[in-house]
Amino acid sequence: MNKLFAFGFTLFAFCFLLSSCKKDSFINVADARLRITADSLKYDTVFATAGSITKSFKIINENNQKLRLSKVKLMGGTASSFKININGNAVTEENNVELEANDSIYVFVSVNINPNAANLPFIISDSILINYNGINRFVQLQAYGQNAVFLNNKVITGNVTWTNALPYVVLKSIRIDTTATLTIQPGTKIYSHADAPFIVDGTLIINGSKNNEVIFAGDRLDNDYKDLPASWPGMYFRGNSKNNVLKFAIIKNAYQAVVATGPSINTNPKLILQQCIIDNAYDAGILAANTSIYANNSLISNCGSNIALIYGGDYNFTNCTVAGYSNSFVIHKNPVLTVNNFATQGGATVTASLNAVFSNCIFWADSSGFVNNEVVVTKQGSNPFTVIFQNNLYRGTNDPANSTLTGNIKGQDPLFNEIDITKRIYDFRILNIAAPGINKATATAFTKDLNDNNRSNGLPDMGCYEQ
Repeated sequence: MNKLFAFGFTLFAFCFLLSSCKKDSFINVADARLRITADSLKYDTVFATAGSITKSFKIINENNQKLRLSKVKLMGGTASSFKININGNAVTEENNVELEANDSIYVFVSVNINPNAANLPFIISDSILINYNGINRFVQLQAYGQNAVFLNNKVITGNVTWTNALPYVVLKSIRIDTTATLTIQPGTKIYSHADAPFIVDGTLIINGSKNNEVIFAGDRLDNDYKDLPASWPGMYFRGNSKNNVLKFAIIKNAYQAVVATGPSINTNPKLILQQCIIDNAYDAGILAANTSIYANNSLISNCGSNIALIYGGDYNFTNCTVAGYSNSFVIHKNPVLTVNNFATQGGATVTASLNAVFSNCIFWADSSGFVNNEVVVTKQGSNPFTVIFQNNLYRGTNDPANSTLTGNIKGQDPLFNEIDITKRIYDFRILNIAAPGINKATATAFTKDLNDNNRSNGLPDMGCYEQ
């Protein structure tokens, strides 16, 4: 019995030692069980003053053996607005962190931002890398970088007015409902995230003024992104939208800046653009399909396609400058104005009536070799079709086809004040008294230019600026 007892005790001790050795050894396989209690931390408080908020997550070793974290790292390092603390250590990176079997550690994350720092993006992002056994996992970090009104997947109903007290930041999308009207006061700034279109099913009224324009742009204001086209989707005026008037609006850096579709549901144009700037849109500045747009004294510049009017509609552009110059973001390879009365639907070509009048405008671009004619008008089918160009200046080897032409100037440089692509200087004013478009326009009902200067009592100038 004593020998049997001794053998049993020895066997128990051996098994205990084996178990202890196993727990003391490190598991090093790729499928080791590691649980992280959050895949992202979002700091969604709107900061009214310089603010600091701390959140945390746990890293849990769910194995019966020890696990070594090769690295826990704040990817933005010391330059990040975020700070991390790993088990009591305030660091940006911790290596060879040992987790006991079935044990865990806390990672505390704080953010400290001055919300009034104008050079910050509205959304501050970073991430924390957790590396173990050759596996990389990340916890994403996101916080608001400036004080603003944040609208997340917002639907506007009723009659709403936005003021310039704070910028508006749009996340995911914003939509004006079919019976709603949004009025935006002078000086208001609207910044949209990369996935956040501005959708108008109702009515949008913009009451900007000179030096207090209403600005639409992407929400990244830091140097690497502030001039990037396609930084937000753009504005979309859909089928039931009506009575939209945009005055002194600046719409820049969108994918498609202004898109309008479908005929007006009343006798007014679906969209009126007065003294507006549309700039640096990657795909299109104005894309209109079988709709109605009236624009005056506006600048549409440096877009993939500045103006594309397709599948018919009713359009009137007066004293507008439409110009395209290749740069490091957008190559000028499409005409600055394309007009047609057809579209392809379900593999078939469909046509619609078209009425378009262009008066006192400049259609110009660099001679990059991609485009010979900056104004292209094409027609299919037998629908009513009227396109009139009167007192415009345009670049091209040929006059626009399918059009009535009166008093136009072809192929003469408009002599813009300064174009410097390398420095991103685009001054489309015309100060040279010998420029071909000076005093060559016809008088209209619009007595102010884009800078809100008086138009001449005699013959006004072509384009959006009066000399």
